[in-house]
Amino acid sequence: MTSENLTARAEHDKRYVIGVDVGTGSARAGIFDPAGNMVSSAKHDITVFHASGAIVEQSSTEIWSAVCHAVKAALAQAAVEPGQVAGIGFDATCSLVVLGEGGQPLPVGPSERAERDIIVWMDHRAIEQAERINATGHAVLKYVGGKISPEMETPKLLWLRERRPAVFDAAWQFFDLTDFLTWRASGDLARSTCTVTCKWTWLAHERRWDESYFRAVGLDVLADEGFARIGERVVDPGTPLGNGLTAQAAKELGLRAGTPVATGAIDAHAGGIGTVGAEGNAESSLGYVFGTSSCTMTTTRDPVFVPGVWGPYFSAMVPDAWLNEGGQSVAGAAIERLLAMHPLATEAQARAALEGQTLPTMLAGLAALVSNSLSEAATLAQGLHIVPEFLGNRAPFADPHARAVIAGLGMETDMDSLVALYVASVCSIGYGLRQIVEAQANAGAPVEQVVISGGAGRLELVRQLLADATGKPVLATEAQEPVLLGAAMLGAVAGGLFGDVRAAMAGMSRISKRYVPDTGRIAALHDTRYDAFKRLQRVAMEIR
Repeated sequence: MTSENLTARAEHDKRYVIGVDVGTGSARAGIFDPAGNMVSSAKHDITVFHASGAIVEQSSTEIWSAVCHAVKAALAQAAVEPGQVAGIGFDATCSLVVLGEGGQPLPVGPSERAERDIIVWMDHRAIEQAERINATGHAVLKYVGGKISPEMETPKLLWLRERRPAVFDAAWQFFDLTDFLTWRASGDLARSTCTVTCKWTWLAHERRWDESYFRAVGLDVLADEGFARIGERVVDPGTPLGNGLTAQAAKELGLRAGTPVATGAIDAHAGGIGTVGAEGNAESSLGYVFGTSSCTMTTTRDPVFVPGVWGPYFSAMVPDAWLNEGGQSVAGAAIERLLAMHPLATEAQARAALEGQTLPTMLAGLAALVSNSLSEAATLAQGLHIVPEFLGNRAPFADPHARAVIAGLGMETDMDSLVALYVASVCSIGYGLRQIVEAQANAGAPVEQVVISGGAGRLELVRQLLADATGKPVLATEAQEPVLLGAAMLGAVAGGLFGDVRAAMAGMSRISKRYVPDTGRIAALHDTRYDAFKRLQRVAMEIR
């Protein structure tokens, strides 16, 4: 065999894994080698339908099509052959998919459009149902921080049963979006420990649904059916499903039938998988996924109960460990909303676009330009204080009725005031994160550092401000797309490249940079501002 043929053979024998991430606005696919290096990625946008009130919906048909476009584009970009793909893993937002017989979409809202068959994670139509569930005081609620959120699935299921009974009765399966994707890929109805434990009240440490909970809250029919519509079989993330890709799914994705399909994870948890094991000790790090919303993922050896913080969940992210999940209902979206309120927003947006940047990237650059250091940029916020709870407080108060507060806003309309608003908004996200870190530490789950992922957390200024605001080092991984990497790690486990998820976490992720918090004057400034944050938060609760 010639050297050219040997080289070609070696290239063909290289193995890759695919990670698919379905966020709120797009489906993305990334192709990774076994060392965790991303060789290509592609994105395809998806539609978000906003209706009156708190209704937010999507289409599972459109999302699957977007996934297929993204995977095919990533394969073409990398020049990877289908036979070189060892496995594929999926993650997605924790949105509720409702399908009728034969997998046909059912309309979940007043539009009556069947293609709108997803109640999106941020949809708050089920606040009343969540409050009634919480009033039962059922023991299951102990494992969701004491209060269930309207973002979770059982309040939404109860809303459907009460407000859309014909649709509820006609439903063949209720899926978390991740489990829909793995079913669509493999034909396997198994649910992920991650999805059903974190969002559906599955008790993973006991490997069971609590029948009495469903009867107490008005979802007795699901118990009567043996939970056939929400998950009879539950397996851990990374477990291979069915016989791999079905012939139909393989054709649609441009892959080989039988390619191993991994049990998936929620998008934030995939970000945690892709980051917190980079130094080998997941228990010392808080995974912070900073996107449209933010999620905090804290791993402990033993269960820790934190009021207002979801969990503890067993094996929902790191195998055989417990997880506490907090976060902010809006984070990146809160910053966008705050900037959009400024009189100069439209003009500044156009300027940023001309420079080939996003508005936050441009503002971060301007803040750094006029500051002696990234930490010093915090002084630009001056007397402007923000509590960015536009869509409630997810943690540590589990208060969906909370709303944003802005104090110290003047009449300025110039670029300096827009930069100041941006810096103040990033700091406010940091103070919300600090509040969660402190609540967990007080309950017995301290962390040493924060490992960041997500699109809103890519800027160096943001990372340093978060480190200073929380008083914790913020670590960034080498991976530019750690959420995609986390999904790919699951595919690598299903494909046999690693023996388990912890091994994949250690083998495919590395830390690239640490952002160390200030301990002097800037730390004191953040202490003062954090105190103002909490006082404004309390006043908002009182006057409401």
